[in-house]
Amino acid sequence: MNWLSLLGLDALVARWRAHVIEGAIAAEDRMELARLEWQDQKARLQRLLVLTIAVGGLTVVALLMLSAAILVQFWDTPQRTAVAWGVAAVWLLGWVVALGSLVSVAQKARHGFALTRRELAQDWHEIKERL
Repeated sequence: MNWLSLLGLDALVARWRAHVIEGAIAAEDRMELARLEWQDQKARLQRLLVLTIAVGGLTVVALLMLSAAILVQFWDTPQRTAVAWGVAAVWLLGWVVALGSLVSVAQKARHGFALTRRELAQDWHEIKERL
């Protein structure tokens, strides 16, 4: 004998079972989204580290070249001066490009897990509406 059908609770149990299954599927989807966004965030952080090292190295080289250019500025011939300043300008340009890339990646890294946060906020809003 099925007591739930006799008491009329089988529809209630079926609804709760459907809600639990729907919740489990939604939780799986959110976990998959979080995993995918973590992979993106990890790749961004790796690029950020590489670019930070590149900017640091290029800064040292740029300062060395700038120092050499300043020293050469006071030597005898003007050809040495032009070459030294040209080399320093190339290193400075490389530093500016690396710094720009570093800033770009750092700004993108601040917005990690945006999709997951938006989905969870939307879920929370829908739950509050149902209550």
